Amino acid sequence: MMLKDKTVIVSGVGPGMGQALARLAAREGARVVLAARNVAFLETVLAEIRSAGAEAIAVPCDVTDTDQCHALAQATREAFGDKVHGLINSAYYHGEWSFVENADSGDFARAYDVNCLGALRLTQACLPMLKGGGAIVNVSTIGTVKPHGADHGMEMGYAIAKGGLNVLTKYMAADLGRHGIRVNACRMGWIYGAPVRSYIDAMVAQGQREEDVVGTVTANIPLGVIPPEDDCARAVLMMLSDYAAVVTGAVLDVNGGQWMAP
Repeated sequence: MMLKDKTVIVSGVGPGMGQALARLAAREGARVVLAARNVAFLETVLAEIRSAGAEAIAVPCDVTDTDQCHALAQATREAFGDKVHGLINSAYYHGEWSFVENADSGDFARAYDVNCLGALRLTQACLPMLKGGGAIVNVSTIGTVKPHGADHGMEMGYAIAKGGLNVLTKYMAADLGRHGIRVNACRMGWIYGAPVRSYIDAMVAQGQREEDVVGTVTANIPLGVIPPEDDCARAVLMMLSDYAAVVTGAVLDVNGGQWMAP
């Protein structure tokens, strides 16, 4: 198990990849701290992890609130001690789809506050426990390098905020290496889980054939599949593990080849 006896914090444990990250980290031997705003969902995932015999706690946390980030760090310390081996910053706010002409700067600011500054706040709160061998993974998006949109707008606010997170990752890596902390980012593309399943179902409800909807997505993915959320989560967890012990300041593309960084 690649995370055996490690303590790992996962923010953004929601119906998307966050819950897969938490569940898989537990299966890989980690003591897991689950964080999100949705208390009911957190408790559901926590019960499933514990029923499988793993150690875990759930702590409600809004990463836009510095006090809540520090409360999460304190709860982790009380449950599992003073050492955190891994922090996954996956809390996110997508915001509105828009075009330049109708973009809401307030919504952009909200996305930046959650997606970029939220990762900074939680990292700062956990920093004392990460020193001496900890690892951080910031979850980003292919949208930072490949603009994505549709008839109803583009995901500019979200992608711009994650672009800030990409730059923050490099600065974190450059700064925190002196404390023995590695910091990397994973740039996700399509992830086949509940949110994408809902999108496919919605298109089918509008009269499209499921195979056509899926085919439109996979046409630009060399592997020919929508990357399953568990496989995407494993790539993120690998960056926390000792298999990436000398990797820091990197961005790993996890998207089935839809985007290949130069």
